[in-house]
Amino acid sequence: MEGDDSNFPPDSSDDHSQRGSVASSATLSRAQDVLIYLCGDSAVHLSVEGLGSVSVQELGRSVREALHIPESAQDAFAFWLSSPLLELQLKLRHQPYKLCRQWQDLLYRFTEASEEDISQDEPCLQYRRNVFYPKAKELQIDDEGVLRLLYEEARDRVLTGRYPCDPEHWTALGALSLALDEGTALDGQQFTTTVREKKLSSFLPVHVVMGSGGLFSTLRGKSSRQTGLEQNLLEEYRKISTFAGNSPEPTQLLHQYLNTCHTLPYYGCAFFVGEIDKPAQGILQRAKRKTVNVGICLEGVYVMDVKEKHVLLGLQFNELSWDHSYPEEQGDSHILWLEFDGDEDGTPVNKLLKIYSKQAELMSGFIEFCVELKSASEGGAAAEMDGEVSLSQQPAGPDGSSKNGRGGRRGVLHRQSSVLCNRVHSLNTISYVDNGKEIKRLKPKRAASFFTRQVSTYSAVQVTESLEQS
Repeated sequence: MEGDDSNFPPDSSDDHSQRGSVASSATLSRAQDVLIYLCGDSAVHLSVEGLGSVSVQELGRSVREALHIPESAQDAFAFWLSSPLLELQLKLRHQPYKLCRQWQDLLYRFTEASEEDISQDEPCLQYRRNVFYPKAKELQIDDEGVLRLLYEEARDRVLTGRYPCDPEHWTALGALSLALDEGTALDGQQFTTTVREKKLSSFLPVHVVMGSGGLFSTLRGKSSRQTGLEQNLLEEYRKISTFAGNSPEPTQLLHQYLNTCHTLPYYGCAFFVGEIDKPAQGILQRAKRKTVNVGICLEGVYVMDVKEKHVLLGLQFNELSWDHSYPEEQGDSHILWLEFDGDEDGTPVNKLLKIYSKQAELMSGFIEFCVELKSASEGGAAAEMDGEVSLSQQPAGPDGSSKNGRGGRRGVLHRQSSVLCNRVHSLNTISYVDNGKEIKRLKPKRAASFFTRQVSTYSAVQVTESLEQS
C-alpha cells in the first residue's frame, strides 16, 4: 500500500509501543547517521542531530540541498516509510523516528500479516514522488536530476507490473530506458549483446519476460518468446534513433518516458491492498476472493488484478460514490464500498463493489481528500476565468458531465483487449435500483430447472436485509 498523506492516523502518543531497545535521549540528541533511500540503488547519507524529534519538513530541507532540487520542484517529492508489508506517505509534521517506533502497531492495524512477519519487518525511509503532485506540473520540470528521480520510480512501477501496460506501452518504455542507459547509437549486434548482458527484464516487465502457463510451457517457449520481445524492442529502439538522432539530450528522453507514463490513468497513484469476491462458478462452489491493488490518485480510483496485471474497474471521481464500513462482529472485514452506474440486460442500475481490506479506512479518507483537492483546484480555475466556460469545456453527447449526478458515463476509450479497459463483467457486484421511495435489489428470476438454460431476466425485488449483509 502506498500511504495517505492527508488521513494517516495521528501519532497515538510519544511513548506508544515500547518494543525492543529504546535509545536514550542523550544518544538521540547527538548527531546520527541517516540513510534516505531513493528509487533505484542510491541513497542520501545525512548526519542528523536530535533524530528523535526531527520532522519530515526539517529532513526535507537537507535532502533537497543534497540532491540540488530547485525550489520550483520541491513539492514533487515526499517522504515515505516503506517495507514489504506497508508503504505510507508522511506528512510534513510527522517525525519518522517516532513512527518507526510505532511500525508494528501500524502493521497490526492495516495489514493481514502474521505475527512472525510483523516481528521481522523493518521500514526504511524513502524520498519518492508526492502522490498529490499534479501531472500537469510534472510536465513543466526541466531539471535533469528531478526528472531522473521521477523516471527511476516510474520505471520500477512498470517493470514490477504495478503500472499495467499494453505491449505498445512497455515496448516503447523499454526502448527509452535502453536509450537512456546506452545512448541511441547501438547497432543490431551491440543491441543484442547489451540486452542479453543486462537481461531483458531490465527493460521489459518481469511478468512479460517470464510468461505464463506453467514451468514446462515456460521452458519450451522461453527462447522463441524472448527472441520476439528482443526484436520488437530493437524496432522501437531504432525509431528513437531515427527521430532523436545519435546524441539526444537526456531531458528529451526523460520527458518522453514520463509523457508515455502519463497516458496510464493510474500513474502516480497511491496503492492499497484488498480483496474482492470472485463471481460464483456454480451453486455448490464456495465463494472465493481475488487479491487486488487499489490505486487512488487525483483523477480517480482504479481496481487492478494483481495476478493478471490488468484493470478490473477504473472510475473518475464524478462517476462514483463511496463509503467504508467497520467490522460488526469478530471475523468480519473492513469494507470499502464503491458505487457506480451499470446496466443489467439494458436496464440502468446502480452497482456496488465490496473491497475487503484493513486499509479501507485509509482508502476512504484518501478518496475524500483527493476529491477536496480536485474541487479546490477546479474552483480556483473557474474563478480565474471569471465564470466564463469555454466551448472546449462544455459537455457534449453521451459523455457530457451534466447527464446525471455523477457526471454521466464515459465512452469506451480503449479496446476490450487493453489492460487499461474496465472488466465490470468479471466483477461480483451488487446491482440495485432506487425508485425514489426505497432501494430495490435486482435479482435474476430462477429457471424452472437447474438443467434448463434460459435467457436471464431481472426484476426489482425489495431488499429484506441491508446491502452490507448481503
